[in-house]
Amino acid sequence: MNEQTFIRGRKKFWDEFEGVVNGGAKEIRAYARRFPRSFREITQDLNTAKAHGFDPALINRLNYLALEGNQILYGGRTWSLKEAAGFVFRTFPQTVRAHWRGLGITHLIFYGFGLFFFFLCLHFPSFVYEIMPETQVTELENMYNPQSKYYLTPRDVSSDADMFGFYIYNNISIAFRTFAGGILAGAGSLLILCFNGIFLGAAAAHIVTRGFGSTFFPFIIAHSAFELTAIVLSAQAGMLLGFRLFVTRGLSRRASIRKAGKTAVPLIAGSALLLVLAAVTEAFWSSRHLMPPAVRYGAGIAAWVLAAGFFTFAGRRKPR
Repeated sequence: MNEQTFIRGRKKFWDEFEGVVNGGAKEIRAYARRFPRSFREITQDLNTAKAHGFDPALINRLNYLALEGNQILYGGRTWSLKEAAGFVFRTFPQTVRAHWRGLGITHLIFYGFGLFFFFLCLHFPSFVYEIMPETQVTELENMYNPQSKYYLTPRDVSSDADMFGFYIYNNISIAFRTFAGGILAGAGSLLILCFNGIFLGAAAAHIVTRGFGSTFFPFIIAHSAFELTAIVLSAQAGMLLGFRLFVTRGLSRRASIRKAGKTAVPLIAGSALLLVLAAVTEAFWSSRHLMPPAVRYGAGIAAWVLAAGFFTFAGRRKPR
């Protein structure tokens, strides 16, 4: 093949492609439909130029275009503020509503175990020691005892910022363990969810029997709307992904996981956002024990109404 003929026939296309890769996001979006095919043509032209030993300057140019095209096509993609808002206010709540049956069952399991062990430990207070060690029970008492130096403040925490970091670590670790447990065909996520429900029910009952209910419930009511919901969503994501790993329904294992991931990823990502919101609320609002209980209960009720309203109405399309 003659080099000059090759250049004359392809130069216009190279110039056009170079304008796209050197342009901004607007140019790339306008060219998006043709970009994969054009990228393949650039790589073919590069191979042709190398095979025929054409001018190194030409090869360098084509190599540059191929590298830039590869970066655009396969490189890391950053979210714009608009896309992030679209995920929060549209994709996340729509995914939750699309799986309301499974999430309804998961909520029933979690709160069912919690309520059962709450009333069990109310009637049999010593049973709490069958669920958690004595040292942990003592730490719980100190946390909600107004006479304790650890009142509403975890150990080794001295400021609101420290509390925020502590709660972020604690909340994210619980959610991650719940999600990761799904690798055992979803059973691990279910077991961890049940254990969390049992633990929370037993802990709440023990605090009430010790006479610290008036400090416990005003403290938890606001952030629990986000934290408990996130734990349930994490469990649902883990169970869904783990189940599809073993039950493929005629798909390849890879295709089955990919299909489940379209639901699991928005759920676990949304759970992380809820846990951050819960940590902010817990560190900077829930610990304000000098606020009147009526105000704290009112804020807690508002948080639960806000969470319910968000998942019910956010992301719904307006009728034409």
